[in-house]
Amino acid sequence: MVRASRPAVVPDLTVNHVEFYVADALQQAARFAAEYGFDPFATSGALGGHSDHFSVALRQGDIVLVVTEPRSAGHPAHAYVSAHGDGVADIALRTTDARAAFGRAVDGGARPLTPPGQPEGSPGALTAAIHGFGDVRHTFVQAPDRAGDKIFLPGFPDTPDLSPHTGTALLDIDHFAVCLHPGTIDAAVKFYESALGFRLVFEEQIGVGTQAMRSRVVQSESRAVTLTLIEPDPTGDPGQIDAFLDSHLGEGVQHIAFRTEDVVHTVATLGERGVRFLQTPDSYYELLGRRLTPTGHTTEDLRELNVLADEDHGGQLFQIFTQSTHPRRTFFLEIIERLGARTFGSSNIKALYEAVEAERIKTGILS
Repeated sequence: MVRASRPAVVPDLTVNHVEFYVADALQQAARFAAEYGFDPFATSGALGGHSDHFSVALRQGDIVLVVTEPRSAGHPAHAYVSAHGDGVADIALRTTDARAAFGRAVDGGARPLTPPGQPEGSPGALTAAIHGFGDVRHTFVQAPDRAGDKIFLPGFPDTPDLSPHTGTALLDIDHFAVCLHPGTIDAAVKFYESALGFRLVFEEQIGVGTQAMRSRVVQSESRAVTLTLIEPDPTGDPGQIDAFLDSHLGEGVQHIAFRTEDVVHTVATLGERGVRFLQTPDSYYELLGRRLTPTGHTTEDLRELNVLADEDHGGQLFQIFTQSTHPRRTFFLEIIERLGARTFGSSNIKALYEAVEAERIKTGILS
């Protein structure tokens, strides 16, 4: 028997949705709506009765989030939340051919979790899932033909045509930051290259005092899915990546970066809604002018809001981290604006690391 050849790459991958497993779906959905401007638009399962879960779907721009609460010990969210607390459990990838994407991934070394099949209540759709890292999976989502470019979520009722929802002007997901065990980052890069056809697009070794970390950025052929892989350098003192691994009880998503076209406006709006951001020392802005002249924003606007600026050969970028509200301080969000920059900027990586480290020490979350 001759096996059909698998595609060398999966060129059409995009982020379909991100699923969080949480202890309280209504509470988390309300926080995303009130603080970040997401619009809840569908539910799945039930809070009572015989359902083993309750999920709320939210969207803003091209970002779709699902928060799922277990309603029985048999649902996988129960074990996840028991081990990690609330966190990202699924980075679901939309594709025009879920069967081919799944086959190519398994041929490339991925561990299969769910073979291709039609999700319940979604005729014409096809999904399959592989293991990604830690307790995070990647579900391939092939929407039914009738869905077109509309939002499609397996297991949810068909959603009506939704008008664009701008919320706080968050547009899409720029990248995911993933904390890995020391000594595993090269294997993770090879996995994404062989299983999903991703490419290594950026790498960095960052040292801050006696701490150090390695970072590798992998990106899908479509450039629509980007993972920043991070591991601690075991030759240095324990730092925030070690603290994440200890508190999360393993590998996982440390933060998600949401992209905006106007970071100053968006950060100011989020601040008015109650979102708190990490602080940046004045010395950063005193030295900023030696490196670059911000485009589209003034240094004073950036200083007032604690936004960082950097540039690469393609242009500039502006970034800021939120303060973590997770009880274990293992998850937070990033707001990012890109003006041509495709990488992450060495100066910003170091400054962001220092900001997180300062917050970790301030809150007493030490490894």
